[in-house]
Amino acid sequence: MIAETVCSAVSAAGLGIAIVTAYRKRYLAAVRVAAYSLVPIGLVMTGVVEWLADTAFSPTAWAGFGVLGLAWVLFMTTRAVERRRGGTRKERRAARAADRPGTVAPAASAPSLGQGSRPATRPAQASRDDDFSDIEAILKKHGI
Repeated sequence: MIAETVCSAVSAAGLGIAIVTAYRKRYLAAVRVAAYSLVPIGLVMTGVVEWLADTAFSPTAWAGFGVLGLAWVLFMTTRAVERRRGGTRKERRAARAADRPGTVAPAASAPSLGQGSRPATRPAQASRDDDFSDIEAILKKHGI
């Protein structure tokens, strides 16, 4: 009951200020003040103020806020522990990639192959060597 009275008084005062502002020929500002001053009375008429007042003085509602706060604290605590245990996100990804065979590390430009994965000798092809000799020279020049 008190909240509704206060909201009505605030709206009336705001409309009075809007009238004075309009009298000074600042119509845009007057309309804006009138819009802001109508918000509290609109909240009273829709029942939002009564709901907020009931919530503010309800022990059950405050217990609910406490439970939500506890859930938030537990969630943040588990995230902090997970981050300390696992390192950074890049380290966790690298560790997962190292566990899977045939995968490439995130910063690597080419797959890391062991010595046994390439054939020891290649069959010699004269025509192929002639075609790609200039490309090989360019690649060697750039260290690739």
